[in-house]
Amino acid sequence: MRPIIQLFGQILTPTARRFYRALDNPELMQTSVKREICDRLIKSEYGKTLGIHSVDDWQRVPIVDYDALEPYLNQKQQQISLTPEPILFYEKTSGSSGAVKWIPYTQSLRRSFNQMFCIWAHDLIVHGPKFSTGKLYACISPQLNIADSQTLQDDLDYLDGWLRWFLRPWLVIPNNLNRLHDANLFKHQLALALLEAEKLEIISIWSPSFLQVHLKYIQENQDLLREELHNRISHHRLQILSESNIPWMQLWPNLKLISCWDSANAADQAQGLRSQFPGVFIQGKGLLATEAPITIPLIVAGGCVPVIDEVFFEFEDETASLYGLHELNTGKEYTVILSQKGGLYRYRIGDRIRVTHYYRHTPCLEFLGRHQAVSDLIGEKLQATFVNNALIKLNLQETNFKTLMPIADPPHYILLLDSATQTPEAIAQQLDLALSESYHYKRARAIGQLAPPQVLISSQIPETLVSHRIRTGSIWGGIK
Repeated sequence: MRPIIQLFGQILTPTARRFYRALDNPELMQTSVKREICDRLIKSEYGKTLGIHSVDDWQRVPIVDYDALEPYLNQKQQQISLTPEPILFYEKTSGSSGAVKWIPYTQSLRRSFNQMFCIWAHDLIVHGPKFSTGKLYACISPQLNIADSQTLQDDLDYLDGWLRWFLRPWLVIPNNLNRLHDANLFKHQLALALLEAEKLEIISIWSPSFLQVHLKYIQENQDLLREELHNRISHHRLQILSESNIPWMQLWPNLKLISCWDSANAADQAQGLRSQFPGVFIQGKGLLATEAPITIPLIVAGGCVPVIDEVFFEFEDETASLYGLHELNTGKEYTVILSQKGGLYRYRIGDRIRVTHYYRHTPCLEFLGRHQAVSDLIGEKLQATFVNNALIKLNLQETNFKTLMPIADPPHYILLLDSATQTPEAIAQQLDLALSESYHYKRARAIGQLAPPQVLISSQIPETLVSHRIRTGSIWGGIK
């Protein structure tokens, strides 16, 4: 199998070389991409309405968010006014607010995702673990809502046909898994497939919580799974599956890579995977959104580089000044405004990044979280970054999941944890002190506008929250 993997790397080499050349002159490449995207805009009804005749008119294109574009997004039409290209499908996404958004996909946008995958795969083959079996599980989400039937359920559907065909023989996927509508049946069938895959080498998922849920299902249903797998896996693997705390690395001794989100809201769960799978390369996906591929994690770069040959980037600082990619300063934070090949122009995606360093002549970007993510029950205005730092100060190292929830009546906060060694009361006191470093929170607590925070500890919390998000329209595999 190793020679086939090397052949795959050779097939991807020309694409990778072009990308690395682009990193040497990001300004030139971004100018080219901007011109290509502007040409699409000019040919669209949206561009004609704005009076855009050339790339010189770019500053007349308004910076917009999803709400401004929603009137143009008719999911029943294959042609919309935002792009001259036909719409292949609409993909559903939702942010931290829970509001569902439908993003149009064209062939050109899908090719952008394909380009990102090829560069990522080439870097892994050349600089990553020495893969030998190539066995891969790529995230599949069940259609638990009828509305999901038109969305992508398989990570590989983001790729071009030739690449999907090439990868199919290596996939660990039960037939029709993505057509299951029952969550428990889905978990059971996926658990069986993963347990049979002794040579599994790569797991590619979106949220680490998705994998945690399935590991928990395996742990809690050992007897049932062993009975069903009695004649399908070796006696040795059945013995491993019978242990009170399953040693996951013994179940999948060939596992070398888990690719998942590992920043912002997903950081704790990703750290949990690192402790469960020692020696496995847990690689963050960088900033990868339904709207566009934004950054690629590259081992050779020591960070996440922007997809500069497919997406045009603009960045806004705290003074509302705009910058090009080549103008960013190391250590500074910005919000992302992107233009892509599917009909989104100067789109404020709502994500914040920090420039970590430069690779070649291109800045590497770290995803920090959502822009203006603020909880404000009675004027305390707790920002996501501040809350995250407060939770870090609690030093809950034994916790793989934590989230702070605002409660309106009476106004107060509840910290949800999957495990902890301290008592809820002790943690609540520490949390109150940490949050009181915010002037507005401290004042609200002092005058009684906010009740004391509470702490709830249960191993069931992560799965309960996932179930709630699913019922409200989110896709399972994408819930952080």
